[in-house]
Amino acid sequence: MDPRKIKDNFALVGAHGIEVAEYFYADLFAREPGLRSMFPAAMSKQHEVLLAALSQIVSSVDDPEALVPFLQDLGRRHHGFGVAEEHYAPVGASLLATLAYFSGPEWNADLERDWTDAYQLVAKVMTEGVAVS
Repeated sequence: MDPRKIKDNFALVGAHGIEVAEYFYADLFAREPGLRSMFPAAMSKQHEVLLAALSQIVSSVDDPEALVPFLQDLGRRHHGFGVAEEHYAPVGASLLATLAYFSGPEWNADLERDWTDAYQLVAKVMTEGVAVS
């Protein structure tokens, strides 16, 4: 995975602001309607939380000393909200769909592979964070 490509791509995607979070959750709830009940009726705060977490993760993607504790804590907090290991796959699929949509013609197989690898690592560390709590 190339941290620079991930950071550059997220800068492009993140320029779309809250639309990114709206698209992500619309995709996630279409993919897995049962997950909707895990979230509040009003999603505006959740949109902000998602974008802030993604920004933190991407900004630290090349700094494991900062990233790993953040992800372990994030995993524990998500577990407390009822997130289970099987939820990570549809979330990852929705994240990739969102990134592809907002990347437009910049999206390619290499970028998809980098993001897939990054997300798999994030999910692994978050899941392990629950086990060490």
